[in-house]
Amino acid sequence: MRASIYYGTAALATLACASPTSSLSPPYHERNEHKGGSYWEGDSFKDLSPYLPDGLPTPSIEQINEIQSRAHGTLPNTTLPSQLSNDGITNFKLIAFNELFEVVFFFELLQNITNNVDGYELGEARDEILEDLTIILAVEELHALGANAILRENGVDPIEPCRYNFPVSDYKAAITLAATFTDVVLGALQDMNDIFAQNAENGPVRLISSVIGNEGEQESLFRIIQKKTTPAQPFLTTSTREFAFTAVNSLVVPGSCPNIGEIPLQIFKPLNVLTQDIGPMTKEIQFSFSLQDVDVDLDALSLVLINAQNKPIVKKLENIEVDHDHGVATFAADCAFNESLFYGLTFTAVTHSASFFKDAGDVAKKTIFGPGLIEID
Repeated sequence: MRASIYYGTAALATLACASPTSSLSPPYHERNEHKGGSYWEGDSFKDLSPYLPDGLPTPSIEQINEIQSRAHGTLPNTTLPSQLSNDGITNFKLIAFNELFEVVFFFELLQNITNNVDGYELGEARDEILEDLTIILAVEELHALGANAILRENGVDPIEPCRYNFPVSDYKAAITLAATFTDVVLGALQDMNDIFAQNAENGPVRLISSVIGNEGEQESLFRIIQKKTTPAQPFLTTSTREFAFTAVNSLVVPGSCPNIGEIPLQIFKPLNVLTQDIGPMTKEIQFSFSLQDVDVDLDALSLVLINAQNKPIVKKLENIEVDHDHGVATFAADCAFNESLFYGLTFTAVTHSASFFKDAGDVAKKTIFGPGLIEID
């Protein structure tokens, strides 16, 4: 294994203390437009430009053509999936929510590199990185447009963009964050395909599988930039929609999402990974969670670790220390990385006590705090 990378506190929001642009809190301005075309038919959105590029969330056909040119491909011209189940609609709501977040992230990252903002000067690698990130931004724009088009086809209001706070202050931290949320998305898309299959909704599976492949290509770029091996593990870590929704929501400015309430997924309480510089060796790791607004029996909790496609590992929480003045509980756990070969991303969650969970979905049903995220390479 190579050097480890650690993530914790409120899922993704733990890398640094500054956002990559000077402002992430633009005022909302109403805009009502209706565009033609199956994949870019518009509705009433809040206008976040210039923070959303290319006229998103309701670009013109000309802007769509420009995006497709930069993305090296087009939106699918096949029939949009229709008559989806409620679960299928929730899948595309989460996809749209995540893709809009990624559009803003990569747009701001590109702006910082282009403008040589402190911490984002790249020297000789600048042009090549800008080329790759320009393609990635366009790809994420198409993913967002496609997901919202499918929602409209099913008579559902499109998901609108939020404002975001990206806790990074330089290029290295930004790429680390991008790699982490891409890993999280790769796990959630597995869950969505499984849900489509269980509901006999075969149509979207091929589409989502193509997106999984694309996200994997992006993740390879981020790993190369970080000087990691290109493959992280033979079977990527699975996840659930709820874990992904919670993780991305940790980067959202509270109260800034016009219709986040239409996404019927649970948001868990934060689980903080306190230990720094986690290595591949078996090691005791410190965690904490807030007891404010939570009524739990501390003697009936478990820590669960999810890695690769393996059965979740369950450890009973022991020796919990409570700071009553601040309402914070702290505990340590031996995560046995050598024993379990926890390469790549590991999700951690504190759950109602259980001795066995059959899969990640089973864990999510019992989760109180999480996910804490740990990456080892």
